[in-house]
Amino acid sequence: MEPNSTAGGAEEEHHGNYSPNPSAEAPPGKHAVSEALEEVQEELIEHQPLEQEDLNFEKWKPKPKPKRTLHEKAGDVKTYLWNAETREFMGRTGHSWFLIILFYTALYAFLAAMFGACMWCLMLSISPYHPTHNDRVMPPGMTMSPQLDGHYEIAFNASDRKSWKKYAKLMEEQLRPYNDAVQEQRNIQCPQDAYFMQDEQGESAERKACQFKRSWLGECSGLQDPHFGFSLGKPCILLRMNRILGYLPGHGTPVNVTCGVKKGAPESLGELQFFPKSIFNLMYYPYYGKLRHVNYTAPVVAVRFNGLQYDTHIVVKCKLNGKGIINDSPTDRFLGSVSFSFDVGA
Repeated sequence: MEPNSTAGGAEEEHHGNYSPNPSAEAPPGKHAVSEALEEVQEELIEHQPLEQEDLNFEKWKPKPKPKRTLHEKAGDVKTYLWNAETREFMGRTGHSWFLIILFYTALYAFLAAMFGACMWCLMLSISPYHPTHNDRVMPPGMTMSPQLDGHYEIAFNASDRKSWKKYAKLMEEQLRPYNDAVQEQRNIQCPQDAYFMQDEQGESAERKACQFKRSWLGECSGLQDPHFGFSLGKPCILLRMNRILGYLPGHGTPVNVTCGVKKGAPESLGELQFFPKSIFNLMYYPYYGKLRHVNYTAPVVAVRFNGLQYDTHIVVKCKLNGKGIINDSPTDRFLGSVSFSFDVGA
């Protein structure tokens, strides 16, 4: 019995050490090889060429949305304007509209108040009677009359009343404020050849103006000849120097005027007469502005052309001459001078 029991015991011992997992008994190198094979298979699957179905890109494009009818679009607009479910007007409730309107009202009211305050402070620092900064004063320019629609061309026939009547009418309108009765009523007589300084008066005080009577223009006044020489082929023109606030022309010496031929034969201009003189008298300066120099009458120099050559285009240039005057500017043809033309027929 002992041998059987011994064999049985050995058999039991053998069964107790048995393991059903074959890998437990496998050598360690086989496990690493199996893992490497799995990785190679995965890489082969990743690099496998695409099937023909995968290369059909049309199936990946987004499908077009169905076209909406006009009735559906109108319904969307109607819902946007008023959504009865959410009680919203144009995407906002009444409370939201109230808040946004209140916000923008307050914002723009604040901006308007700030702008008004800035303008008020600015106006407090600006004088209505003279410029705050007047360091660089340009020399005066020069203008002439008569001119039609800004054209500095005088063309007429002395025997044709209709051709020169418009010029005579303009001259009459220009000289109306210079009538002797008007000047004696509004302005005063001033000493000549001296500046009429009135700086000692208050800033807002009205300044007095010197008389410039129409009768001083002689044959170009329109009092002796209401046609201003146009009917005789001897026209008159008026020359003015631009007004500049506080400017003292000539530095104590009157600025004079000269005229000559710019284009054409010099002898085609003939004799010239200046009224009352060929200067701008100093007593009309300085100019204090419209608010203070209410009745100011700018002085003029009248020029009568007694010997214009008929049927000839003559370009005339009149210019100012004096200290501080510029009359040869290449960029501004009205700075210190003015050019105009004559075409006079018999």
